[in-house]
Amino acid sequence: MSCADTAIATRVDAFWHGAFYLAQPVAVGHRSGLDAMLVAACVRADWQGKALDMGAGAGAIGIAAATRASGLTVTLAELDDAMAVAAQESIALPQNAGVSSRVTFTQIDLTATRIAREAAGLRDGAFDYVLTNPPFYAHDHRASPDDVRRAALSMPDDEFLLRWISVAAGLCRIGGQMVMVLQPDNLTQVLAALPGRFGKVSIRPVHTRPGTAASRILLAGVRGSRAPLRILPELALRNGEGSLNPQAQALGAGTLQLDV
Repeated sequence: MSCADTAIATRVDAFWHGAFYLAQPVAVGHRSGLDAMLVAACVRADWQGKALDMGAGAGAIGIAAATRASGLTVTLAELDDAMAVAAQESIALPQNAGVSSRVTFTQIDLTATRIAREAAGLRDGAFDYVLTNPPFYAHDHRASPDDVRRAALSMPDDEFLLRWISVAAGLCRIGGQMVMVLQPDNLTQVLAALPGRFGKVSIRPVHTRPGTAASRILLAGVRGSRAPLRILPELALRNGEGSLNPQAQALGAGTLQLDV
């Protein structure tokens, strides 16, 4: 079944106080939020070239990247039929007219063969930036009964992230950058997959509150670099009393810049 044959109900949601909008599924799938915006906060306004949103869902990271960096052209790549419909609706929204000419969509299984990726227009080494919020929960994690949401959140098997990073490395040019969001449980596996692919790795822990264990990890790397790994200062989203702090408010407004 192609996305053209898929009918889903969507709702238009504003992001970054109306800087861009997404058509997101109402009854199925995964609705973009914090994880996607953490990756988008790593995009710099002076970035230029080609960016790929791997596993784009409704297009949150990619459309945010195009909104923030006027010098970027962005490809959204997504496999699921329902989310592909949502992504294409998002690009076509009149509220996104200012960036839609720089955002394209392709429906593909990114872990398929290189020949299949090239047939979909994704040539190895073609992208200056690879941005991704991959499925990162274990495949035996308590998963959603919704097939679309489960595919967006849960890895199909224990080797998935190894394949995902291998594909990201193939698609990223030498000297290009990958940025991804993970949960801390993924870190051992991901670090094992990086040598020979990405160096100059930076890791930024994200905490719900100061003094608590990190709930997310932002990880960036440069294709082909041999520079050492860096641990960056933590990002806490709430103060000790539980209220959103200025950094979290800036994240929601699209004004937070996270160096990676």
